[in-house]
Amino acid sequence: MGIRLLSMISSVKQFNILHSVVTRKQISDVPKGHLAVYVGETEKKRFVVPIKYVNHASFQELLRKSEEEFGYQHPMGGLTIPCNEEAFFHVTSRLNKA
Repeated sequence: MGIRLLSMISSVKQFNILHSVVTRKQISDVPKGHLAVYVGETEKKRFVVPIKYVNHASFQELLRKSEEEFGYQHPMGGLTIPCNEEAFFHVTSRLNKA
């Protein structure tokens, strides 16, 4: 019983270490001054956008939709915007030009 318990504890520790490495890898691929968002109505796709977008009214409207849909419980574990990719591209391309 003791050996099996030690083996289980070791497995849990290894899982936690692996999870920590994967989480850091996902966070580290977002450059400073940017944030990752998940976009899509059914299938979600990850995009990295400049943080300055948050100040623009059109992007804030997307954030309001996100708040209405998900509150603070986002299914992807990050900011999820419930609009189609085309609408997201339209908003972000206008912000790129501004």
